[in-house]
Amino acid sequence: MNEIIGIILATIICWLNFVIVDTYFGLPEQPGVEGARIIGESIKKRNGDIAGGFFQGNILCSPDASAGTLIASIGYLLLGIPGGIIAAFLVFIGNRLCADPGYAGTVGSLTATILIFIFSFVGLTPEMFIVGMVIAILTIQGIDQVRASIILGKIADKFNRHAEE
Repeated sequence: MNEIIGIILATIICWLNFVIVDTYFGLPEQPGVEGARIIGESIKKRNGDIAGGFFQGNILCSPDASAGTLIASIGYLLLGIPGGIIAAFLVFIGNRLCADPGYAGTVGSLTATILIFIFSFVGLTPEMFIVGMVIAILTIQGIDQVRASIILGKIADKFNRHAEE
């Protein structure tokens, strides 16, 4: 498969994986770890969506599905499916160290491992998923936090996971 097309597809798959998993596990509803509330409120003050701000704060302060997807992609590259499972275990430990009560990162690692395996049959490589996940994280955290928070807030509404203001 063409590398550029592969990276674009992997980015879309990674973005959907981590946003759906993190939203399902309630990251937009409330700050789950220290620091997430400060980030959410800062984004809201800049006319962003509080739910999207909490989502961004939670993924910044604890290994959630975004980190889980990236670490699983690296683990899969190194060791195949066992590498993805080891990544899920490491993310689980990271969540406990951050006093994160959720399991979004662990589930995100496992779903990423499954997705990498499935899409390997159409030519997507773990390397494409690594690059794709970095790009996906950049779209949520690095380019425009306010606009990203609004998109995340709309997704949270669809999942009925929007923060109570």
